[in-house]
Amino acid sequence: MNAPEPTGSLRGIRVLDLSRILAGPLCSQMLADHGAEVIKVEPPAGDDTRSWGPPFVTGTMSAYHAGINRNKANTCLDLSTPDGQRVLGDLLSGADVVVENFKAGTLAGWGFSDEDIAERYPRLVHCRITGFGTDGPMGSTPGYDAILQAYGGLMSVNGENDGPPLRVGVPIVDVVTGIYAFSGILLALHERHATGRGQLVDCTLLDTAVSLLHPHSATWLASGRVPQRTGSAHPSIAPYDTFEAADGLVFISGGNDRQFRDLADVLGLPEIAEDPRFATNADRVHHVDALRELLAAPIRTRTRQDLAQALLARGVPATPVHDVGEALTDPQVRHRQMVVEQDGYRGTGIPIKLSRTPGTVRTAPREKGADTRRVLASLGYTDEQITALLDARVAT
Repeated sequence: MNAPEPTGSLRGIRVLDLSRILAGPLCSQMLADHGAEVIKVEPPAGDDTRSWGPPFVTGTMSAYHAGINRNKANTCLDLSTPDGQRVLGDLLSGADVVVENFKAGTLAGWGFSDEDIAERYPRLVHCRITGFGTDGPMGSTPGYDAILQAYGGLMSVNGENDGPPLRVGVPIVDVVTGIYAFSGILLALHERHATGRGQLVDCTLLDTAVSLLHPHSATWLASGRVPQRTGSAHPSIAPYDTFEAADGLVFISGGNDRQFRDLADVLGLPEIAEDPRFATNADRVHHVDALRELLAAPIRTRTRQDLAQALLARGVPATPVHDVGEALTDPQVRHRQMVVEQDGYRGTGIPIKLSRTPGTVRTAPREKGADTRRVLASLGYTDEQITALLDARVAT
């Protein structure tokens, strides 16, 4: 793999990615985007997401997998074997960070318990991602994004008021857990500068799901009132919802009194700004049904783009409701370099922009085992030793 040298702020940091599915691979991709050297280790069967298609970008790689595994070297090792575990020990010896989401007890069964890792690799930052944690009433229970959306309360507040609870349309618990793991690793690396020691970064999908409940969690903690689903509307801001325009949906927010007055003026309804039912945000929330009915008629006469531009010009937040294709071809999205097209690879861009040490997209996601020989050679294995591991199917 003739990849360009990384130039980001994490240059010089080596990351061992033992994770699969979404949260862990997203975390390690973020680290790689910002210059870390990431070695992804897959089992002989490969990361499950390789088969999560269609669509597929190669004969053996789904678009799903490709979206979260760029900028990484790829090795394939059977870590359940003694020889595989020996290689794992060598990989850990040279790593600054390891990211894993094994079932609780798996690493310990291979001779790498939390205590063993801390003792043998004292500078290593060990990031563990699990569904519910490793102890407590639900400790070691398998967890997936949708399970934690349901268990953690997110589904209960997502959907229309008169409809059933709905899963959020993206795997938001997995994605945010990956971002939290990225943040936790950076915190631990920063602390290591002072102490010289690594530590365990313990992230769970459950903790993420609960952390995402704001403002509903704050409402319940303050009042004991169980929040209800409100569709696209906000439980404590009005207007803050989607409306039918002449050619589709538009989202409009009148988050303060000035914005509401300007909204009313743009819609040709200046009188509603003087209506005592709508004098303050609290009043508007209390009378939201009547307010929505008054706003709906003039909104239906305008195209979504025309209305959104007119409102934005007055400082009122508004936008057409874009589908995914519209979002990814939007001029501002492209201006922000949030779509990358490079040497046949297409992916989303890097959301964290740094002025002096920006992240980069250097290599497309690699096929399973594409870099096994090179990685083993970098650990000091001879050609004969590498061939023996390949022949024994410990490595692929």
